[in-house]
Amino acid sequence: MSTPHNSAEKGDIAKTVLMPGDPLRAKFIAEKYLENPVCFNEVRGMLGFTGTYQGKRVSVMGHGMGIPSIAIYTYELFNFYDVENIIRIGSAGALQDNVNLSDIVIAMSATTDSNYAEQFGIPGHFAPTADFGLLEKAVAAARKINAPFHVGSINCSDTFYRNDDVSEKLKDMGILCAEMESAALYCNAAKAHKHALAIVTISDHIFRDEVMSPEERRTSFTQMMEIALDVAVQIS
Repeated sequence: MSTPHNSAEKGDIAKTVLMPGDPLRAKFIAEKYLENPVCFNEVRGMLGFTGTYQGKRVSVMGHGMGIPSIAIYTYELFNFYDVENIIRIGSAGALQDNVNLSDIVIAMSATTDSNYAEQFGIPGHFAPTADFGLLEKAVAAARKINAPFHVGSINCSDTFYRNDDVSEKLKDMGILCAEMESAALYCNAAKAHKHALAIVTISDHIFRDEVMSPEERRTSFTQMMEIALDVAVQIS
């Protein structure tokens, strides 16, 4: 059963899917870590692969940039392909002084300026939140490899280039970093009664002149990848 965005058939995709924004990062992970990876999707260049890691079946697929893109791909995985767990492995811009380039942030919650959750008709504001079981396993995995990590709230924005001082306000509220996808992932998981977690690596700092190149973002986030794979093995 294919969709307009995914040529996979049922059974082609594992119960646990790792999702970077960049489809070339998905290809890198599949080639570097998975045994016998098979490409299940090339539609719109959004590459997806299934293979095994430490004997466990795992898939990895790109989700693109922004809430509309990740919302489509994760909705289909949860609702059409029987996926149970999605772990976003992306990049983010640091907001706090003690969050540095290459640090890992495990997103407990995702505050957002998006109105994506309005479709669910909940009065007030829905709080997009990680699955605690996945979060707990990711923290243990990060400690096991002595990775520099932080756990807390992140900001998920519809806007990449901002013309206001909202970053200062987010910093003041203790938000660790900013990205553009995790809130939709958490909303879709909640609605589908599935499990989701976002793990991001700091690729730039919003208040300092520090930024990684696209190639560095594609190939140097290995600690984050290994943490996500560790979690995948535990739940597969």
